[in-house]
Parts: sequence; structure tokens; C-alpha cells
Amino acid sequence: VQLVESGGGLVQSGGSLRLSCSLSGIPFDDFTIGWFRQVPGKEREGVSWISWGDGSSDYADSVKGRFTISKDNAKKMVYLQMNNLKPEDTAGYYCAYTTYWYDSIDFFFSQAQYYVWGQGTQVTVSS
Repeated sequence: VQLVESGGGLVQSGGSLRLSCSLSGIPFDDFTIGWFRQVPGKEREGVSWISWGDGSSDYADSVKGRFTISKDNAKKMVYLQMNNLKPEDTAGYYCAYTTYWYDSIDFFFSQAQYYVWGQGTQVTVSS
């Protein structure tokens, strides 16, 4: 399994970016993709996740209403549309893959549950 992120960049506060996560080598259609972000010196934070099978998803409170996660089954892509960006959204953004599952609303926001990670893409929001 390999994940490759793209779409990061520099944007002004209030602007938008769309991150992409390209998936390859996926053996089954029963997995979850999570988006995380990390600022140097801080712990990696779960931003959003989407279940490939049923399309269920969720968002961290800090991005709810501004970010939208989606997937394209045919292209094997997961997207993170980020609108109304704020300087505090500045971070390295990573997509991650897991086949683990647990019936808990916090499960997929935990980086410990993912075992394949992309290389990351930098998002910088200027004020």
C-alpha cells in the first residue's frame, strides 16, 4: 500500500486548498483513510477520516464546517477540500491508511490506529 499526498501550498487567510491522497496497492475495499496534520514540536492531530466502503466520515471540531473529505472510487483518490483557511491551519498534512476498526467516535482520529502514511504536504496560511 502506498499513499501520495499533493495539493499543499501557500494561501492567504480565508482562502481554499484541495489536498489529494492517491492510493495504490490497496488489496481490499474495507479500509479507512484519515487526514492528519502536524506542526513541528506538536503531536499529530486527526483532522478527518472517511471509510472507503460505506463513505462514512467525520471531522475534528476545529475544521468542522470548513473542511470536506471525499473519495473517488474509480480514481482511488481521497480529497480534503479546505475552505476559509486560517493561520492556525498551517501544518504538514498527511493521509494515512488503516484496516483496523473499532466502534468508537475517536478511534479514527488516533494516529496510532494507522499503519501506512504518506510523505505529507505542507499547507501554509498567511494572515
